[in-house]
Amino acid sequence: MGVLSGVHSQVFRPLPDVLRAEAIVDRLSTAISLGLLRRGEQLPVENQLTVMFGVATATVRDALQTLRDQGIIETRRGRSGGTFIISSPHPNIDALHERLLNLSMAELRDMEDELLATAFAAVRLIIDRAFPHDIDRLERIARTMGEATTAESCIRADSRFHTELAVLAQSERLLATQMRLLTESIEIVWAVLDVESDREWTMNDHVAIVAALREGNLAAAERAVREHTSRDFYRLVAARLDALYPMGSANE
Repeated sequence: MGVLSGVHSQVFRPLPDVLRAEAIVDRLSTAISLGLLRRGEQLPVENQLTVMFGVATATVRDALQTLRDQGIIETRRGRSGGTFIISSPHPNIDALHERLLNLSMAELRDMEDELLATAFAAVRLIIDRAFPHDIDRLERIARTMGEATTAESCIRADSRFHTELAVLAQSERLLATQMRLLTESIEIVWAVLDVESDREWTMNDHVAIVAALREGNLAAAERAVREHTSRDFYRLVAARLDALYPMGSANE
């Protein structure tokens, strides 16, 4: 595999020294869940992963074996062999709800602020840098949300759209920030959203962002981004409050 760029350069970036095989499993599992790495895609070979992640070969082997045991990857022998992604991890809704409860209101507000700041930067750069065919592709990606039928497919469609915004901004630093924010937020968002009732307005929000970008209307793009992000975080805050203070508890 040659020099990596874009999404892949962020997925396979070096790990901090304190992290081990579990961190590799977590990063690759999250990347697959978000659709950053796709079913059928081949992973880099062991020695490449060792260099990319900055860990020992044994650590990479342990991580890959865990992913094999979970049925997420398989290794094939022969000339066309290698390690391939064969399935996506299933979201653990209970664990995601627990993650939400462990976030304070201040942390949720800070996350929303950073997501907004990153998206605002992306749409400004896209208006300056993107070509019409880029916007056409972004619209096609936006409309894939309408085809999602499960929480997993909603997560992938939502993540792909927001990742593509950062890609079209043509900024490696912004892409790195966006990917970090997606891994922190998008799964817990869809742990509280409903596939049937929420996928349509999510798609419509995405399409509204695309329409504003196509017109080169920065104010409209920023307004569409703000409305979309605020709606998501309103639902997160409401779900957190409902879990902490369920109705009827005050009468018990």
